Amino acid sequence: MRRIIVFLTLLIVISLSACARPDKGTSPFATLAKPQGEKTALPVGPVQGPDFQILPDALLVYGQGSSELSIPKVISDNSRLASYTEEVDEVMLTGVEIVKKVSREYSVSPRLLLALLDYRSGWVRGMAIEGSLEYPITSADPFRTGLFRQLSWVANELNRGFYSRRVGGLKEFSLYDGTLVHVLPVINDASAALQYVLGKIMGFQDWQTAVGPLGVYASYLSLFGDPLKALDAPYFPADLAQPEMRLPFEPAQAWFFTSGPHSAWGDGAGWAALDFAPDEEKYGCYDSQSWVTAAADGLVVRSADGQVIQDLDSDGDEGTGWTILYMHIAGADRVEAGTKLQAGERIGHPSCEGGPSNGTHLHLALRYNGEWIPADQNIPFVLSGWVSKGDGVEYDGSLIRGGIEIYASGFPTDENKITP
Repeated sequence: MRRIIVFLTLLIVISLSACARPDKGTSPFATLAKPQGEKTALPVGPVQGPDFQILPDALLVYGQGSSELSIPKVISDNSRLASYTEEVDEVMLTGVEIVKKVSREYSVSPRLLLALLDYRSGWVRGMAIEGSLEYPITSADPFRTGLFRQLSWVANELNRGFYSRRVGGLKEFSLYDGTLVHVLPVINDASAALQYVLGKIMGFQDWQTAVGPLGVYASYLSLFGDPLKALDAPYFPADLAQPEMRLPFEPAQAWFFTSGPHSAWGDGAGWAALDFAPDEEKYGCYDSQSWVTAAADGLVVRSADGQVIQDLDSDGDEGTGWTILYMHIAGADRVEAGTKLQAGERIGHPSCEGGPSNGTHLHLALRYNGEWIPADQNIPFVLSGWVSKGDGVEYDGSLIRGGIEIYASGFPTDENKITP
């Protein structure tokens, strides 16, 4: 049955993209449209979401093949995205650069972002839909204008839906018009996340189309081919385990464990991050003399905007294997991209650079094949023998080693000081 649906969808997509509508005569799709002005009543009570798989989990994250995508080859020369520019953090970026930046930082597939952008606004393959110049994804928030804020929002919400579902959440949600949707347990986490995100910006009728075979799936299909062919692709080995890692500071220094498991990026990603602050008897944002050091061996693949990304398999692709995010690294003395580091070698100084922060610290997060690995689940952080643990509240939690348990605290105390 799924093959039939996919085949029919492909025929429709090809027809719509390759054939010009005649000047006279009835459109073959006219019978699918409601008469102009006719309103459809909303469902009475909760509804069940569809069981249609929009795309596999491996294609929601910034995983294998994401870094290989050439966005300029995908977009049309006359598209809005091709000519778009916007100032982001005092730097002028093109539309292509914004898609790359958002997808890498949130670790969300650039292909999915492009498919959503094209479905919502036509920015990828043709003329922009009227009214989409400031709001190419959603106009629900008048303060969220421009491509960067729009894509950042949708990437953050995709993560929220995806990682919530990963830990047994997202059993129901409300659409933009208030309709309550129960998520079927048979659909995969990525499809559930897309249902959730599209529901935040659409009412029931439009949402039904968007999450079905003629919606975002069809846009992805026409841009990149059938995503469902990757359903059985290897993603996580059954015996996946974190490689050996050490605390990310020099042995002679003590740091403070200030935050337990929390969102790796934005406020919607998996709780894959821990925070540490140096012991320098200073508070707030200041120039630190302490050094952040490499937690493992690996290649630095990115170093900019307060971020250092270390690729532990050193293949140069941050979408494959284990990667570590070191966040809030000061620009001065920061290690350069392309540097091969051994565990314990210097990366840079902690700071407030690179994102919201009210005090100099290090934000440390872990990914595998583009997916944020929660520090409070079955593959916790293990740093110099200290094992991370959560207590169900974001930013709370502890590190445990040899019967000693150190609890995270938002400010330095003798109780949350930790040494390698």
